Amino acid sequence: MFKNFWYAVEFSKDLEAGKPKKVKVLGQQLVLYRKGSDGSVVAMSDLCVHRGAELSAGKVKGDCIVCPYHGWEYTPDGVVQKIPAHPDKGIPRKARIDSYPVMEKHMFIWVYLGDLPEEERPPIPDWSEIDDTENYRAVTGEFLWHSNYERILENGVDVAHTPFVHGGVFGNPEKPEVPDFEIEESDWHCKVSIVLNPPKSKGLWGLLTRGDKADLANRPPVPVSTTWWLPNMILLDVGTPMGAMKIFDVNIPIDEETTLVKFVALRSFFKGAWADRDALRRVYKVLHQDRAIVDGVRPELLPFDLSAELHVKSDYNAVKYRRRRQELIEAGWSVADNTIVGEGPARVEARVIPSPTRKEVPELASAWNFKEARSREILAGRGELPTSAKKQRRLVMDDPAPAEQEPKVGENGAAAPSAAGEEVTA
Repeated sequence: MFKNFWYAVEFSKDLEAGKPKKVKVLGQQLVLYRKGSDGSVVAMSDLCVHRGAELSAGKVKGDCIVCPYHGWEYTPDGVVQKIPAHPDKGIPRKARIDSYPVMEKHMFIWVYLGDLPEEERPPIPDWSEIDDTENYRAVTGEFLWHSNYERILENGVDVAHTPFVHGGVFGNPEKPEVPDFEIEESDWHCKVSIVLNPPKSKGLWGLLTRGDKADLANRPPVPVSTTWWLPNMILLDVGTPMGAMKIFDVNIPIDEETTLVKFVALRSFFKGAWADRDALRRVYKVLHQDRAIVDGVRPELLPFDLSAELHVKSDYNAVKYRRRRQELIEAGWSVADNTIVGEGPARVEARVIPSPTRKEVPELASAWNFKEARSREILAGRGELPTSAKKQRRLVMDDPAPAEQEPKVGENGAAAPSAAGEEVTA
């Protein structure tokens, strides 16, 4: 799991005014609430600095939130401004908790969990199609997994599994071949575009398109793209014979073994509310099929060394993610999923994801009671990445090519499709 990213933690529509809400991400419990003055969202550590009570169980008072235990009142920037038991005493300098930057965008509440200055933060992806209500109909939902979010992300961008796990839904078991694909990538994302042969539409969609040329036995191939954005977001974009279908989802790492997926599914066809239930049913059917497989994958966490699992050409998107992941681990962006650490009762202490204020206001360096969350310990407690993983810079395949081989580049700087049998380096 990684700090220093924007995390979509909740749908905007699901945070009501005057009602604090508890969310958990990266093993950290946060409280969200809307300010009384303008309705904007505040996100801070859900951990009262006094006795560790959950602020999410408290109440909103104007722009502030009040702890339910002893009534300590916190401003939106996480500073205690009132201690009812001692109204005439000064407020201790350490009476503060971390408050994080927040944005509402593309139907989600995004919280920046890290301490980088604004100009150095990775971007929120451009999901403006979610806001295009004229051309798309949207349905939303969520789905709980007992799996690591990175395993789920890799599954979401893997086109080779669809004929076997989703045969008859949107995978075609009669045509499982993965043809050549086009690649678009940056430091923060990777998109693979491909043309696949879909199965015949069933259910409501099949009924409503019965007799259409698009649903004859020899249906034309359809364009499909899968995209991931660091650290936990994916898009499945399918050009069905009826129109576009786009599923945006965020794989929220509650902890290393539990993931809450929140999704927005768009369609450019059957845009009436009457088709919403069927659209949701289709998404949930796919999620149930995926979960039945991914929950049983071992090891539960992604290996640190690329050579620990075998990769083939169709795994390009996943391998690109793993390479970038290694770089983030080496950069110290990984975090442990525990907020209470130490050995024995005498050493137990709370740790939190550091907020930007810790670096932006140097004079407050000693004013934080809760320490920063530690970087994830690697390989059974050793605080360093194994040398083999640091040195590895190519994809291990059945027929490996020289390590210095680079991806071929096509027009406009995009990587060209790879020929069958060639190694794909990410």
